[in-house]
This record gives sequence, C-alpha cells and structure tokens, in this order.
Amino acid sequence: MKEECKNWLDQAKADFDSAKYNLDGAKYYVAAFLAQQTAEKALKALFIDRFGELVKVHDLVFLAKKLSLPVDLTESCDRLSRVYVETRYPTGSVIPSKKFSKKTVDEFMKIAQEVLLWVEKLLRKS
Repeated sequence: MKEECKNWLDQAKADFDSAKYNLDGAKYYVAAFLAQQTAEKALKALFIDRFGELVKVHDLVFLAKKLSLPVDLTESCDRLSRVYVETRYPTGSVIPSKKFSKKTVDEFMKIAQEVLLWVEKLLRKS
C-alpha cells in the first residue's frame, strides 16, 4: 500500500475512534461529523490506491460511484454525506449541537464502519 493511501486510511481509523469517544460523551454532532470524515477519508484512501491521486471533494456519493461501491452502501453514503454541512453550520432553526440524537448518530457510525471495513477489505487485496 502506498504511504499516502495508508496515511488516509490511518486517519480514517483515528477519526472513527474519535467519533466513538464523542458519541460516548454525548457530543452527537461531533460524532456525526467524524463519522462522515471516517467514510470520506477511507474512500479517499481507496481512490488514491485506484487512481493514483487525491480528489478534493466531500461528496461521498461521488466517491462511492467512482469506486463502484455496492448500491446499498452508496445509498447509505448519500445520507451520511449530508452530515458534512449539517454538523458544521447553524443554518435553519436548530443549531448543529442540538440537531442530532444518539439513535441517528448510531446509524451514521454503522455506515462509517461499513465503509471503513469495505475499503480495508479491498486494500488488503491490492
């Protein structure tokens, strides 16, 4: 595995650990953001492995389609992709720190973990 690819994957794993920590501490918006970052960085690691370069996008669906993720996982990425903006900016009537429940973030964590495991499996084969 290329060093750049490994670095992105290692950071994805670190983000996932930090997401769990924040979930346990009831910082749900932070955990949601880090779940999105886990998936994004894992997908970027695979993108680097496959295409030899980094693509600077935050759209998980774009990355998922380019990398031929299974349809169900791509659909899950669509839900998680929206979190990138929703967790960062106080738009609308509810600020990010009040917007997310444990149940919702548990779902985001599951998606992030599925993406991470899928990427790791493919990278082991390359």
